[in-house]
Amino acid sequence: MLINFFSFLRNPIIFICLVLAGQAAFAQELHNSLEQQYKKYKPGSTQRMMITGKYAQALFFNNQEDKAFVILNENIAYARKLADGKYAAYLYIISAINYRLLDNVKAYENSSRLAQIYKEKTKDLETKGYVSYGLGWIQERNHKKAEAVRHFLKALSFYEKAPYSETLNTRKASVYRELNSIYADWNDYQLQEKYSKLSLEIAQQQNDPMNLFDAYMAMGYMYEKRYESTSDKAFIHQAESYYIKAVETYKANKAHIPIPSNLSFVAINLANLYLNYFPESYRDKALYYANLAKTQGIATGNHDHVASANGLLAEIALQKGDKEEAKKHLLAALTESEYDKVSNPNIKLSIFENLSKLFEDENNFKEAIFYQKAYLETFKQVYDQKSAALGKQLETQYEREKQKQQLLQLQLASEKQEQRLKEMSWQSLQQTQKLENLELTKENQLRKLEFTEMENSKKAQELRLSQLESFNRKREVDLYKARIDYKEKTNTFYIGLTASVSLLLILLLYAYFQRAKGIKQKEKLHLLEMEKIIQDSKISNLTVMLEGQEQERGRIARDLHDGLGSLLSGTKMNLYLLKDKSNADHQLQIERSMEQIDIAVDELRHVAHNLMPDLLLKYGLQETLMEYVSRMTTPKLDVDVQFLYYSNQLPLESQLLTYRIIQELVNNAVKHATASQIIIQFIENESEYVIIVEDDGKGFDINTLNHSHSAGFHNIRSRVEFLKGTMQIESQINIGTNIEIKFPK
Repeated sequence: MLINFFSFLRNPIIFICLVLAGQAAFAQELHNSLEQQYKKYKPGSTQRMMITGKYAQALFFNNQEDKAFVILNENIAYARKLADGKYAAYLYIISAINYRLLDNVKAYENSSRLAQIYKEKTKDLETKGYVSYGLGWIQERNHKKAEAVRHFLKALSFYEKAPYSETLNTRKASVYRELNSIYADWNDYQLQEKYSKLSLEIAQQQNDPMNLFDAYMAMGYMYEKRYESTSDKAFIHQAESYYIKAVETYKANKAHIPIPSNLSFVAINLANLYLNYFPESYRDKALYYANLAKTQGIATGNHDHVASANGLLAEIALQKGDKEEAKKHLLAALTESEYDKVSNPNIKLSIFENLSKLFEDENNFKEAIFYQKAYLETFKQVYDQKSAALGKQLETQYEREKQKQQLLQLQLASEKQEQRLKEMSWQSLQQTQKLENLELTKENQLRKLEFTEMENSKKAQELRLSQLESFNRKREVDLYKARIDYKEKTNTFYIGLTASVSLLLILLLYAYFQRAKGIKQKEKLHLLEMEKIIQDSKISNLTVMLEGQEQERGRIARDLHDGLGSLLSGTKMNLYLLKDKSNADHQLQIERSMEQIDIAVDELRHVAHNLMPDLLLKYGLQETLMEYVSRMTTPKLDVDVQFLYYSNQLPLESQLLTYRIIQELVNNAVKHATASQIIIQFIENESEYVIIVEDDGKGFDINTLNHSHSAGFHNIRSRVEFLKGTMQIESQINIGTNIEIKFPK
């Protein structure tokens, strides 16, 4: 069997780019019509500004780039004077798209920036959506597909809110086609099918033959790819049905479809379908459509279609055992591939490889070596180009990772410095406390000294009074009354002195207890501060641990995808090449091995996606959980997720923690509870977020959970603690489990 070298043409999005040169007559006719409309309106009028975008693009595709930019700049000068930024935003994004086609990086980045500035100055939702579409279009051509998807989804959100207009559905269809292309590259068949069907609905509403043809082709290609990944016969019959609808649409509307090479395009797809995926009884249909593609390709001057048709005819000839006929078609394909318009070197690679193999089978080693050398030279050119592109990509990725590491080191140094300052503050607090204690002790000693002096003074007074009484004893009678008066005064003095001393003691005791109370309060405050520091340290350690886990998950996911995934794909390709060369018994064993490899690849993709959900970084928590739920849902398990009042303001770090918590809870319900239905709710309130996960599984005894050493619940509690949240679990045997988690905004 020949190596397939025309499959790249069968992607409808790629084909649109290839046939632009084939519609020159239509482009000229459109250019003339738009030129007449443009001249009809006055300079500076809004009607002229709106027709300027289409007219400039028509000029651009008629190789009149300079004139296109002249009229764009003239009308932009008028548009910038208006209060409403609608027209300036529209014309600036058209300029950005045209500059991107010319690879003028500085110019298209400047025009994109100005388009976004004027976009904010208008309330026109359709214009806002078109600017977002243009930004997504540019990012997709810059190979930043995740960023492109974000802009395309933003464009759709504006279009959904905008009032209906004649151009609105056409612009929606453009966004759907771009999203369809991206999800096709990502092999995301569910989203690819969604946007293919939406594009088809709009084409059917407009009853536009050209858009209908494109939509049928996109649907056919999507189902063909799904068959390749699942081997479900229903998909391949759906692909055939949509391709035939495309043929019928073209035949019924030749006058309204300005690209005659469309017929050879769909004929190639049908011929390939019948040749590779249908029984041998369909060989006549494959031959019919291959000859149709060749005839139509020659008539329209589309050399890549003629080359592909000859490749199909060569494969049909080989199936019949006619190697000379196959060789003739391959040489004809090589002749067509020499035309300058065929820019993809993969065609020549496959032709050289197949011719080398055919001449080797004939023992014509001279010709075989000639074509093998040609294959190697072409491969080296392709490899050098891919290596250069890959080198730039890896260099950019390296610089980004290097900056992340530097930022992480700065954060760790800052945390260490903060911890050191806290320790110094604590030591200063301890020294201050010691100083206050010394001052209090000194004050108490002074008070005791004053009290002792007062006692000594009292004793001295008593001694003098005693001497005085002894000296005047003889005069005791005469001085009796005076002594009585003196004693009364002395007693009054003693009473006053005693009261003063008692009051002083009470004041000292009160001051002492107040100071002690203050010290205890400071100690409590200090303990609270230490607990906060310990908690912050635990959170810091947990942050580092979780970041380390996520980085390791990402590394493992990339290693699995890039290493083991490529190895399995290569193994499958080797088995596929051996299949036709082996006997019937070996073919059966090879087919079983290939099925097992497909299962391993699906499981590998599932494991890699669980380890590092790229969708979370690209689209956010809501889209990631919806994708996760659709992936977990099976005929035996119904998983549903609901978002209530979610404003999409949750920080990325918290989104990742929330996703891991919900993922662990769902895995527990599936693994341990054997649940058949799981409901997930994510609610945003004024001050907190609420996660509720319910299942109808067999439940468990909550009292045993506290004594369990389950790593899953330990990880959940760690992440909830990091979010400063709380978790409440309710479970009943044979009824189900309800887990509610709350954490603040």
